[in-house]
Amino acid sequence: MERLDKRVAGSLTRFYVVALCVVALLTMSGLFLIRRTIRNLNHDSRVVNVAGRQRMLSQRLTKLAILRINGLAHKDSVDFDSLLQLWKNSNENLVSRKLQVGQGVVTWKSPPLDTMFRELAPIFNRIYTNLRIIHHDSSGISEKQQALAEVLESEPEFLHRMDRIVFQFDKESYERLENLERIEWILDLMTILVLIAEGLLIFRPVVNTTRRVVRMLTESEDALQLSNQKLKEANSQLVETQRELLRLEEEKYEMQLAEDRVRAGALIEGQEEERKRFALELHDGIGQMLTGLKLHAEKLKAVQFHDEKNQKRFDQLVVFIQDIIQTTRQISFNLMPSVLSDFGLASALKLLCQQTAEVSGIRILFEGETGARIPMARPMEIGLYRIAQEALNNAVKHANADQIKIKLEQSKNRIVLEIADDGKGFLISNLKSEEGQFLTRNGMENIRTRTQLLNGQIEIISKVDSGTKLVVQVDL
Repeated sequence: MERLDKRVAGSLTRFYVVALCVVALLTMSGLFLIRRTIRNLNHDSRVVNVAGRQRMLSQRLTKLAILRINGLAHKDSVDFDSLLQLWKNSNENLVSRKLQVGQGVVTWKSPPLDTMFRELAPIFNRIYTNLRIIHHDSSGISEKQQALAEVLESEPEFLHRMDRIVFQFDKESYERLENLERIEWILDLMTILVLIAEGLLIFRPVVNTTRRVVRMLTESEDALQLSNQKLKEANSQLVETQRELLRLEEEKYEMQLAEDRVRAGALIEGQEEERKRFALELHDGIGQMLTGLKLHAEKLKAVQFHDEKNQKRFDQLVVFIQDIIQTTRQISFNLMPSVLSDFGLASALKLLCQQTAEVSGIRILFEGETGARIPMARPMEIGLYRIAQEALNNAVKHANADQIKIKLEQSKNRIVLEIADDGKGFLISNLKSEEGQFLTRNGMENIRTRTQLLNGQIEIISKVDSGTKLVVQVDL
């Protein structure tokens, strides 16, 4: 559906164009009539001039005729025959309503003038005929005098009728001028009416519409400013609400992290307690039973077996029992080393390096002060030990290293634990990629979790074929 503003604008435009066209048409019509009337008036003056000249020519011809018949001397050098021909041609042009003016031909139409020229024709012909007789030398003097008498007799009537014709030309010219003036008044009146109608039907509605539109725009602008102010206030409230929601979300996230940490800490603490209990069970229960079994077996060594094969089997059994005891002790140590609680973290890490080196065959070094125990909380000792244990197992299983070094040092109120190897290394960017998921599966997530529970910081430095270094820093 066409919009109202376009429809109103189109209607006003059509009215305006029509009004302008009417005004232009009236103006052009007035100019055309004025130019035409002026041209006609110029032609009328030419016609009046020619008609007046006919009177003069007739009188001049009559004078020359009298002078010729009487043989009187004169100074008029004009040729009688050419003057007579000019008088005749001018009369014929007036009668035929075609008068040569410059390069054009002037024509007019007037029944009264036609009637007057028809009434003048016999008189003109009579004068012209007698003047031709007077002009020819072959005519006798009496004949010329007779012709002159007829010319003098007809000339007053000719002059009188020519005066009427001239006055008629002047009258008609004045009537055309009056008619033009009336037409001009009509055109001016119509132009004024059109302008008044244009003002009433176009400009006034346009002004009213413009005033109404301006008022509506002003009201809309005020309403828009009010709406903008309200929207600004609403935006401010919304921003505050968003900030509050963000703060609540952050608090919720922090609470979830804290809950996860507490849950993870409780889980790890439960694991450690379970490992401690299980280690004690292995050491005090199964370990003691195996030790008793070993002692009984060693007592039976004094017994001589008649069969040499049975003697070998018994010796293998004693060795097997010793291996079981050693494995049980190793498992008990891995679950919860007693040296950690008895001598501290440094001694436990040193013993871990020695036992892992014996089992793996890799050179594992420990660097740290084992003489004085670093004072720290029990959960921190266990956490750092598990981090070192997990990192050492990863290096042994995956790094293909020739040497591994564990370093423990205290710097003011901070504990720094460093595990470095000279193995194959990896790209840090692949730590969380699909190709690097083995790092997560092999304990890296446990290391991160334990570090977070200790409120510590973790840093991994590694390059391909340049080894890996894991640095954990925890504030005491």
